[in-house]
Amino acid sequence: MPRTAAPAGLCRADVEEAAHWLSGRVVRTPVLRSPVIDALAGARVLLKAENLQDGGSYKMRGALRSVGRLATAGRDGVIAQSTGNHAVAVALAARQHGLAATVVLPVDAAPTKVERARAAGARVVFAGTSVDERVAAARGLSEQTGHPVIDAYDHPDVIAGQGSASLELIEEAERIGTPLDALVVPVGGGGGVAGACLAAANTDIEVYGVEPVGCDSLARSLAAGERVPVTPAPTIADGLRPSCVGELPFAILRTALRGVVRVDDDEIAAAFRLLLMELKVLVEPSGAAGLAGALRLAAEAGAARRRTVGVVLTGGNVEAALVARLTVQRLAELATVEGAAA
Repeated sequence: MPRTAAPAGLCRADVEEAAHWLSGRVVRTPVLRSPVIDALAGARVLLKAENLQDGGSYKMRGALRSVGRLATAGRDGVIAQSTGNHAVAVALAARQHGLAATVVLPVDAAPTKVERARAAGARVVFAGTSVDERVAAARGLSEQTGHPVIDAYDHPDVIAGQGSASLELIEEAERIGTPLDALVVPVGGGGGVAGACLAAANTDIEVYGVEPVGCDSLARSLAAGERVPVTPAPTIADGLRPSCVGELPFAILRTALRGVVRVDDDEIAAAFRLLLMELKVLVEPSGAAGLAGALRLAAEAGAARRRTVGVVLTGGNVEAALVARLTVQRLAELATVEGAAA
């Protein structure tokens, strides 16, 4: 039965409007498919390669939409906090619109993301390791400068912009004659999967979020009926470690989301290697978590009824050292298997 748009003042029309505005401003990224992945999932798996987006992630969509509105309103600067991709995207969007940008990152942020933010012209400020520390620092900077904070997920323009990636995937699946039965999106603060739910409103598409084990604020919040903070566990998916799902995303997700899939680092690493070796695309672990979730869904009872599953590969900004470690790990596994066979 088709679902209606969720509350919180946002609907599919907002995603469609954002998509129209973003057309020509962002890359319409390709939709990829692998026979090997299809066989593992027992379904057609359509992968939206947002790792090939400007800035290396789908965060560029929400950042451009929100910064564009602020530039039109006469603002001369913006502030953002995140673990990396949102900060990079806001910095790039601000540069395009001639605005100053200050981004707050954790002290243990991935060097690649720090360098990308600085290369885009942003002032980088470090604040602790938790989201609460970054939020406090961003608010303090906003009070000092008068520049607004563009939240990484608790912002309507960010949610609508991120949702445009899912909308494009839904439209492409329909265009090639394989409409989606399910849509799978990794979950950090929930903005991207909330946008996916809006894009899929009034359809029969089941939308699932994917969280790393121990970083499951959304799953716990849905079970409790209210937002539940967690102390994020260590994970290779550094972009999926907020302490609590966003207020605005949760207002949407509590009625619109079909469910949440938890995946561990081994599953994320396996999905990362599948994407690298089978499709020849480099996706960061946070983005590969979507495929890991889709494969776990495929193993559950009733998964066979999902003929076509869409997955948003949310980003590709990954450290070279981590790529080497995950790849070498696979080579070591293969060598062990071959040695045992001999």
